[in-house]
Amino acid sequence: MYEDELQKYANDILMSENFKSMRDFIQHGNMSVQEHCISVAKTSLAIRDKYNIDCNTRDLIRGALLHDYFLYDWHKNDKLSPHRLHGFFHPGRALRNAKKEYYLSSRQEDIIIKHMWPLTVVPPMCREAWIVTMADKYCSFLETVRIQKGVIHTGKIHGKNFKNRN
Repeated sequence: MYEDELQKYANDILMSENFKSMRDFIQHGNMSVQEHCISVAKTSLAIRDKYNIDCNTRDLIRGALLHDYFLYDWHKNDKLSPHRLHGFFHPGRALRNAKKEYYLSSRQEDIIIKHMWPLTVVPPMCREAWIVTMADKYCSFLETVRIQKGVIHTGKIHGKNFKNRN
């Protein structure tokens, strides 16, 4: 469900090499960052539909897909950072990375930089950012307690597959 909307508004992101590289990084449990971002985008659309929220669908999807566009394995130290405060700092890194590759609307920027609220202190300023913030927390909970499992790191899929795995 929602694959058509993802393709319509964000095919360039979904097919980019950097987005595909996020398959190699674990987010929560055994869920890759790529799977997590797709799940957050789909959950954001489901929240929009369930509560009949009027919002910019393009910004909602693109912001959701790029909200964790930090492009590193936060579980492992690297030359740039020990990643001990990943929760506080990755939104800024994701925003910088996304701006290098894509034009971002102010809503998309708000989604990316504030999705970790309340850790970001300043709350989201648009309804799209609030939706993604809540969808991210919900998906992260399901992934952390292993209710929602990734499939990339279990070897069950290969290549392009954007089906919801709830």
